[in-house]
Amino acid sequence: MKTSFPGRVFFRESGWYSLVPYAILLATFLAVSNINLKKGYKDGSMEADGKGYYAYLPALFIYHDLSFRFYYPIERVTYSNPRLYYIYLREINGKTINKYYAGTALCMMPFFALGHITTLVLGYPADGYSYYYMVWVHLGALFYLLLGLLSLRRLLRTFDIPEKWIAVTLVTIVFGTNLFYYTLTEYSMSHIYSFTAITCFLLATRHYFLHKEGRALVLAGLILGIIVLIRPVNAIILLSIPFIAGSRNTFYAGLKKLPGHIKFLLPAFLVFTFIASLQLVIYKIQTGHFLVYSYPGEGFDFLHPHFTDMLISYRKGLFVYTPIYLLSLSGFIFLWKQNRYAAISMAGFLVLLTYMFSSWIMWYYGGSFSQRVFVDYLAFFAILIALSLKQFSSGWVRNAYLSITFILVLLCQLQTYQYRHMVIHWSEMTKEMYRENFWKLNP
Repeated sequence: MKTSFPGRVFFRESGWYSLVPYAILLATFLAVSNINLKKGYKDGSMEADGKGYYAYLPALFIYHDLSFRFYYPIERVTYSNPRLYYIYLREINGKTINKYYAGTALCMMPFFALGHITTLVLGYPADGYSYYYMVWVHLGALFYLLLGLLSLRRLLRTFDIPEKWIAVTLVTIVFGTNLFYYTLTEYSMSHIYSFTAITCFLLATRHYFLHKEGRALVLAGLILGIIVLIRPVNAIILLSIPFIAGSRNTFYAGLKKLPGHIKFLLPAFLVFTFIASLQLVIYKIQTGHFLVYSYPGEGFDFLHPHFTDMLISYRKGLFVYTPIYLLSLSGFIFLWKQNRYAAISMAGFLVLLTYMFSSWIMWYYGGSFSQRVFVDYLAFFAILIALSLKQFSSGWVRNAYLSITFILVLLCQLQTYQYRHMVIHWSEMTKEMYRENFWKLNP
């Protein structure tokens, strides 16, 4: 299916189905405005790791201090909230660094600037943390949600998915997974930004392999730099390229064409290197060294993965708290029938991805709703859902699938509400707790 270059604007399609991403955005905005966009709401909308991701912005543009000496006055005095107090700083060779990477802050930067301008105009404290900074950064997360959905819609069209099933898929992956939660509440975490960046990278890469246009390589290189700067481990997305190419012949043909696109390949490499190396420059300024490991005491234990725990445990099981991910795997039935190469390459990538994530020493990823690391890769599960919706042959089977999907979306919304209100504990759930609290709306 012929598509225009992914770097062009997304707004040319006609028909009401093209409005679905905007309807999703509106619904999410209404939820956000009801929960977070309240006057006098100082600090409860930025939590845990998100504080570290965001801190680069006030550090660079307000305090001009990458040793983060402003942290303690801000956290302990000006915006004191014991429930949300979190230390994201680490000491490396006697130097203070931010544990987290700078890519999320890069994505937030335009909206931080709007927050700063608004704060100055309205006379609020221009400290990087007062009301309008938080409002604008949250609105920025909604922007990235929309950009991710528009990119995903175009990606699904390259798989010849009818527009109505694309619309259903978009609604499902937002409201039936933890993507909604990480836009609604923990918008300062990296996941909404990684979801959008990875989806855009897949779109640009698929465009290259389908149409062999070299300029798509520059866009892919730029986006890959952002992906790595947000979370370096997400460079594993490169292993999905055999799948995203579409077929073995298309994959090899695309590789053979690369030398002929040197005028695009070189800029792609340079822009990737420039963006990805920003973190190294920051470390050099902070510590005098380009290479720093900012997660001391944490790492991967590849000999002892928690594969089963990650997927089906009551503590953080992906399929327990967001079962849409499990339902999506039905798409492999149709993918196998249509294109065994694609089925094997995608399955191999997802298994490897799960193995890597489950090998992290804190496999449950601290305070999180379901397995938050999979939010970044929702485009793959969306492809599987869309293939299922397209390929179910009989009406009653498709209707049954849609009915189950609807029920699981409602279940996800229930459990999102329970997690936000501490019915589902942020880290220490058990089977007994889950069953006892299943229908509760308050702890």
